[in-house]
Amino acid sequence: MKGPGKMLPLVLKSAAKKPATVLYPYVKVEMPENFRGKLAFDSEKCIGCKLCMKDCPSDAIYIEKIGEKKFRCDVYLDRCVYCGQCVDTCPKDALKNTKDYELAGYKREDLKVDIGK
Repeated sequence: MKGPGKMLPLVLKSAAKKPATVLYPYVKVEMPENFRGKLAFDSEKCIGCKLCMKDCPSDAIYIEKIGEKKFRCDVYLDRCVYCGQCVDTCPKDALKNTKDYELAGYKREDLKVDIGK
């Protein structure tokens, strides 16, 4: 163990440095370009093939037909592992990842989200 005399220069040196952490949530962090956050769904592009549902490893996506050539997408945020497999599988690019990462909720019912337009 270092004595107090040997530690003082180290303490003064680290006191003058910038903090290594960010003051979240007061300072928002800019996510990198390929960040896989909350999903976004474009119902105009969706053809209802449900490949995203079949390919989802955590069974977090549900596509439902709501009209003639019109679909809606529900995502279970408590199940989703944000792997991006559904985005890669979609043949019409109806799904995409956003940079939104603040997805917490107080009740489990709040984590089932309709992400359609």
